[in-house]
Amino acid sequence: MKKSTLALGAAAALFAHAASALPSADDRVYTADQNSNTVSVINPATNTLVGQIRLGNPRPDVLSPLYRGQINVHGMGFSPDHKTLLVVSNGSNSVTFIDTATNKVKGVTYVGRSPHEGFFSADGKEVWVVVRGEDYISVIDPVSFKETGRIQTGVGPGMVQFMPDNKLAFAVSSFTPQVDVIDVQSHKVVKKIDVVSPFSPFLQFTPDYKEVWMTHKDVGKVTRIDTRTQQVIGVIDTGFITNHLSFAKVGGKVLAYVTVGGENVVKVYTTEKEAKLVTTIATGALPHGIWTSDDSSRVYVGLENGDGVEVIDTASNKVVAHIGGGQAPQALVYLSHVVGADGGAPNLVARVNSDPLNIRLQAAAGGPADARGFVVSRNLGVVDALEVSLFKLKPQTAYSVYLDGQAAPVARFVTDAKGMSNGTAIGPLRELAPPDVAASAASRIVVMEGNAAADVSKAVLVQAK
Repeated sequence: MKKSTLALGAAAALFAHAASALPSADDRVYTADQNSNTVSVINPATNTLVGQIRLGNPRPDVLSPLYRGQINVHGMGFSPDHKTLLVVSNGSNSVTFIDTATNKVKGVTYVGRSPHEGFFSADGKEVWVVVRGEDYISVIDPVSFKETGRIQTGVGPGMVQFMPDNKLAFAVSSFTPQVDVIDVQSHKVVKKIDVVSPFSPFLQFTPDYKEVWMTHKDVGKVTRIDTRTQQVIGVIDTGFITNHLSFAKVGGKVLAYVTVGGENVVKVYTTEKEAKLVTTIATGALPHGIWTSDDSSRVYVGLENGDGVEVIDTASNKVVAHIGGGQAPQALVYLSHVVGADGGAPNLVARVNSDPLNIRLQAAAGGPADARGFVVSRNLGVVDALEVSLFKLKPQTAYSVYLDGQAAPVARFVTDAKGMSNGTAIGPLRELAPPDVAASAASRIVVMEGNAAADVSKAVLVQAK
């Protein structure tokens, strides 16, 4: 990529057209892996995992006091010159700076409670990290790795991105139904834009920077904002657990690719005045992060429950490759021309995790008709982690999760005001099922209201066939 393109800012790299027709071996795809606490490094030319950058111990090691390493590796950003990868870990309140040529950590900054995402300013002179557990953006010097200031925002900022002239930045929120428009030089919010939902984890600019699109994970929508008038110009109903989005130029038109985790799909929309659904692409379990190659020929999708990355060919809108990666990848970015003279493999370790087992829960005959859930079983060596996500159940109600045929539950959860709950049980879970229960037996996992004994006839959720 030419320096003139880099000067447009980090987000502009998404749309620059490389000379080659396909991704180069000098490029890399990175994922932030929340459960294994790694950064997975992928060669997009071969669609293979080169290795992982280990930032901390995988779960459940982090249940004890932590003095070194990071927890919940979650967010990602990068410098305009692609020389620095920014990794945000919301469990250890940290921002890690990684040299992309060597895969080596060159600095760590600790900020406030539960940071979520971070990005370099368009001129590369500042790093802004949204501190979602509080109400400000932490401003960091990328040379000294020191916090130099804080920008007051609405409660729970979720992500921030910069316009290419470095005059304005847009910050969405995870707890406030507003977008903050920030003057980059003064570090002051100059406008607040009301939006449809308080939970927005991600935003991205269209290639011409005339619009910013933001996702609403809680209500399954995408909002479009005109960056000149700073007004909402459209809202798209996208689907259950709408996570991230990206753009690609295909056949002379700009298309939006939106990960819809609750449906295990990427939905493709036009970007005309009235956005239209072009196609729906089936993916692996719970698609989350997404980014486009510089030439728009490929879109890379991180699978939060699939522990890997899938590759979409934009010409056919089909998945053409699957690459195993770290556990529970969240953010994903594509960076061009980052591999050093040594081939891009130093300071990487082999994959630290194995593939997960995914189980979908559906409403039982006796439960709410729209109840649903996911279960992910990940082997941790001697023990397993069973991650359970429940939706559309009774609010503020206790539920027990059983392996069919077992008298004791493997976990108990209490739903929130929206009837949702998420948690993890740790133990020898794959060994709990009795040997005489066939693998094809109905309802290996059942969810019961309260502390009732497992009874498929009275379950609210059962394992989908």
